[in-house]
Amino acid sequence: MTPSKALSSLLLLIVFAGSWIDPIWPAEQAMQSSLTVVACVALWLLDRHYPLPEKEFFLIVLFLATHTIAARWLYSNIPYDRWVLSLTGISLDRLMGWHRNNFDRFVHFLYGVCITPAIVSICTTVYHRRLQTGFCVALIAVMVTSLWYEWFEWLLAMTLSEKAAEAFNGQQGDIWDPHKDMLLASFGSSLWALRFLVRQPDGSSPFDQSPLDKEAAFDGDEKENRQKVKDADYSKHEREHER
Repeated sequence: MTPSKALSSLLLLIVFAGSWIDPIWPAEQAMQSSLTVVACVALWLLDRHYPLPEKEFFLIVLFLATHTIAARWLYSNIPYDRWVLSLTGISLDRLMGWHRNNFDRFVHFLYGVCITPAIVSICTTVYHRRLQTGFCVALIAVMVTSLWYEWFEWLLAMTLSEKAAEAFNGQQGDIWDPHKDMLLASFGSSLWALRFLVRQPDGSSPFDQSPLDKEAAFDGDEKENRQKVKDADYSKHEREHER
């Protein structure tokens, strides 16, 4: 069951407030958390002009909550491996052969997963485009905004001190970090294609028709049925008149 928008917002507020209890790196966390504040305002404005379904709204809140948790540890220091080890007895880093903190990769992947449905919803319900068009717009939007964010990080790296830039960007010595982040965001968005391409029991696909197509088809069936009723009534009247 998807929580209501009010409950989703409350949960995000609780996570945000909790992340500021005894902060480890307050100044650096404030830089990271400023993005959460900007995103929350953007989400409020978006939902005000283009009301989102509760599921799509919750997915965006889920992404923001995950970012908020990661911001407390500046991404590079979040102890996810210790958490997994305490729960399962397995070191995820050792299992995967990782030598860096990869939680930032997970959040970029989650960005593509969580943002795509909202964009698709707006394209199909507000602008009445086909689902296929909505998905393409969403995928392009995820790619472009991921690129913009990497440019933003590059700008910080050029203007801040090396220590401050590393605290925010969390590159961890990987020169291909921006490329991998953008790729994972795009991959997360692309996964929705599997959902959209799944055929329905009647053999149709969600890609086949837009909401306007379905409405037109329904109206056409209604008109056809009404015409059949009229024809039947007219034939009945003619037979009675002949008698």
